[in-house]
Amino acid sequence: MRDLSPGRRTLVLAICCMSLLIVSLDTTVLNVALPSIRHDLDASVAGMQWTIDAYTLVLASLLMLAGSTGDRLGRRRIFALGLVLFTAGSLLCSLAPSLEWLVVFRMLQAVGGSMLNPVAMSIITNTFTDPKERARAIGVWGAVVGISMAAGPLIGGLLVDTVGWRSIFWINLPIGLLALVLTLRYVPESRAAHARRPDPVGQLLVMALLGSVTYGIIEAPAAGLTSPLVIGCALTAVVTLVWLLLHESRRDEPLIDPRFFRSAPFSGATVIAVSAFAAMSGFLFLNTLYLQDVRELDALGAGLYMLPMAAMAFLCAPVSGRLLARSGPRLPLVIAGVTMAASGLLFAVFSAETSTPLMFAGYVLFGLGFGMVNVPITNTAVSGMPRAQAGVAAAVASTSRQTGATLGVAVIGAVLAAGTSGGAGFTEATRPAWWIITLCGVSVLAVGLLTTGAWARATALRTASALEAPNRDVDSRVS
Repeated sequence: MRDLSPGRRTLVLAICCMSLLIVSLDTTVLNVALPSIRHDLDASVAGMQWTIDAYTLVLASLLMLAGSTGDRLGRRRIFALGLVLFTAGSLLCSLAPSLEWLVVFRMLQAVGGSMLNPVAMSIITNTFTDPKERARAIGVWGAVVGISMAAGPLIGGLLVDTVGWRSIFWINLPIGLLALVLTLRYVPESRAAHARRPDPVGQLLVMALLGSVTYGIIEAPAAGLTSPLVIGCALTAVVTLVWLLLHESRRDEPLIDPRFFRSAPFSGATVIAVSAFAAMSGFLFLNTLYLQDVRELDALGAGLYMLPMAAMAFLCAPVSGRLLARSGPRLPLVIAGVTMAASGLLFAVFSAETSTPLMFAGYVLFGLGFGMVNVPITNTAVSGMPRAQAGVAAAVASTSRQTGATLGVAVIGAVLAAGTSGGAGFTEATRPAWWIITLCGVSVLAVGLLTTGAWARATALRTASALEAPNRDVDSRVS
């Protein structure tokens, strides 16, 4: 890919961003449509959680497999297959006759989605080999997330109010088909010189771990914390985690290379991704329900209310990329942690949802923080790692994001369900949830400060050196 012209590299970036757009847009559009789906399909709070978490759970479980498979079989081939499956899944979601079928089709979407973002990031990493160019490209990548946040609630609200919730899945069809045609025509094929062998046992253990944790959290309010179901999920999660750690440490080519986590920036990026995306998914889930169920806004009105948050995420993502390219990840991570925590505090302490000016202030602060955090996560995950394993490194970062999004909806939804079942009003029931979001912001701040100094950079360089092999092309420069 090094011989590509600047124009061709830009086109490759645009094609990869199209895949990110439909995956990200799908999530934000769906949040606005949740009340309509609940009414039409007679779903409970847990049912609404599963329409989101069934997707993010499968996505998180398969991202690392998809990244390593792309490295081994060809990134363009896997990327194109992902576009086919995601587009087909979107069509089936629009035809779902019941909540159960919608959840199944969302899982099919997720299988395709798992082949898009990590493989696309691997393509970008191998296309933009200069660290500063790569940081700017990832800044554009992060801006697309902001675009989806800005456009999703508005497009989704408009479609839900005029055509119906099923139409929100139609958006993916033309974009997915266009991206597929352009991929086959313009994206060059690439493979890793030394790709990892499949690890089916590790893959199954990852799926069992994430599935048991998510299922236990979502079902806990209805079943009870001491029920056999919840206790069984907890025991399964513990046993699976121990088994996974032992299994991966004994493999020559594990699904998750434990050596990656010797890099403090890489480990920090993983924790920050889980924290930030848990906060984001919980934030969207709470506000969507509050605006439509409590304030009784229609879907478009709810989308317009959340526009300040989405606009800030869109505007701040490229700013974060420029700050990252100029001075490293510490400043954007500090800004992100402070503003996300401050936003959570406005709702937890001052009941910002009951005052429109305070609520908008909370939206602006959260959007600013989320716009700042996404680019450093991605860049830190792939910096200092072998480009031959870029798919795996990017997949770990993407898995952390989706794991955070899954846990955010599961935990926040469980807290909300527990509060409302106890007779509390919506505002009172969500108070613990807002404290959880505040703590997520504090985690971004603390871990960002800890893993971006001189000591952290030294651990990244040592990790890159340890991972280097004669047949690998390693970029050991760390932003």
